[in-house]
Amino acid sequence: MAFRSVIRLLPARRARFHPVVVDWTRAQCLCSLAHVQVRANNRENVVTSWPVEDEPGRHRRSCKVRNAACSDEESGDRRTERVNKHFILYSFLAFSFFGKSDEEDEAKKTEDEIIILLKRAKLSIMQDELQAASGYLHQAIRLAHLSHNNQAIIYTYSLMANLAFVQGQLTNAEKLFKAAMSFLLSGGTPQDDNAVIEMSLKLATIYATQKKHELADHGFRFCIESLEAKIEKQKELPEDALPDEERKDTKLLLGLTLDSRARYRTAMHRLEQAQGDYQRALQICRDEQGESHPQTLVLMNDLATVLDLQGHHQEALGQVKRAVELGKEAGHPDQHVLLGNMAGILLHQGQLEESARLYQEALAMAQANGDSEAVEQIQEGLKELDKKKNDPRTRPETWPPRVEKPRV
Repeated sequence: MAFRSVIRLLPARRARFHPVVVDWTRAQCLCSLAHVQVRANNRENVVTSWPVEDEPGRHRRSCKVRNAACSDEESGDRRTERVNKHFILYSFLAFSFFGKSDEEDEAKKTEDEIIILLKRAKLSIMQDELQAASGYLHQAIRLAHLSHNNQAIIYTYSLMANLAFVQGQLTNAEKLFKAAMSFLLSGGTPQDDNAVIEMSLKLATIYATQKKHELADHGFRFCIESLEAKIEKQKELPEDALPDEERKDTKLLLGLTLDSRARYRTAMHRLEQAQGDYQRALQICRDEQGESHPQTLVLMNDLATVLDLQGHHQEALGQVKRAVELGKEAGHPDQHVLLGNMAGILLHQGQLEESARLYQEALAMAQANGDSEAVEQIQEGLKELDKKKNDPRTRPETWPPRVEKPRV
């Protein structure tokens, strides 16, 4: 899990989708579904191809979710774009990824220079100085190649790819992800390693954005089938043979992949397929994170969106109503988005008075939180509401309320 991967407000029956790349960015970040640490074959050295926070943070996909890896620290952030940039280097502090050894002083000096460059790149991204960040990363990759430090090469390529992805440079991001994956595989990392699957997921998302649908479908299918097979193998292992964290990470990565494919399928108007993916992702998130977890609420909301688009308004209302109740209890930072979506579903059901009330409540909360994007979407919903109020074909007989004439 923010990434906005956003929970969609539903002012009209037609779907309003953000570009897949933005949605996906929000999605990975916003959720603790994105709480997946990338591990290289040598488990002593963690290669974070995508800084993974427990993104509950900008709840991946919940209105303020930012895409990246998700972290509990980020769960309070509300700006998706900011998170999209911050998330890139979130797990960057684990500078031990290079693996310390008794190498000669010159090699150690080069390694230190690479680390400093990566730290500067992180700072530049936090300050929205993306060109400067790109420059530092290019210097780092040059030194990594000169010193033949494969782990540094993989890590830096991954950061460069993520930066290009966020900037919308999809062709460049594709090349960089492939380069990082090539170094991983050539170093003996298995194809079903979570790091490889994460990069494959990003490539599938890029292909989806580029409308290369055959490649996108193949990529999503590869990720899901690989993770499903891996989970089945893990079930056969003794409990003490694999850390619980690793088992959980694999399941969460499967949930994230299903969620990403669901958003892609929704954008393609393959709504029944999207519904199935959302339901599976939601169940995984419930099992691993709990029903009140921010990402669980985001998935409930997204499932409600797909149900509403199919005309299953009552079922959709049940899902989003539950999300609103849980969000209120848990103090969900994007409660106004959940309320706005609920108002949209009520609008589609013709419950105009209740829809208007919730829209106004959501608008006040969004304005108080300084969430300009949500304010704009809620205002669109209010405009659609006004149209229905004034349209004799859609206006219920009870709208506006009848005023009884006083008896004489």
